[in-house]
Amino acid sequence: MSEELILKLAQDTLRVTAMLAGPMLIGALVVGLIISVLQAVTQINEATLTFIPKMVIVAVVFIIAAPWMMDVIGVFTTDLYQGIAEMVRN
Repeated sequence: MSEELILKLAQDTLRVTAMLAGPMLIGALVVGLIISVLQAVTQINEATLTFIPKMVIVAVVFIIAAPWMMDVIGVFTTDLYQGIAEMVRN
């Protein structure tokens, strides 16, 4: 295996990982930001207040995005398995 192939595999893996985690992380970030602004406005200093809304939004985003996520990981895995023979030869 050449260095270029290893770097390409690493880049593809990181890209797919970011694509899969991105929607859930963005949802949690937005909810956390909204709750933080509300806490600042109302002067409620409770650290555990953001926990449940973040869990709920991550679960909702996961349920909504699950088919797309399965498609992305399926295409990545299929491409990886189909390229094994070429990777071993090089």
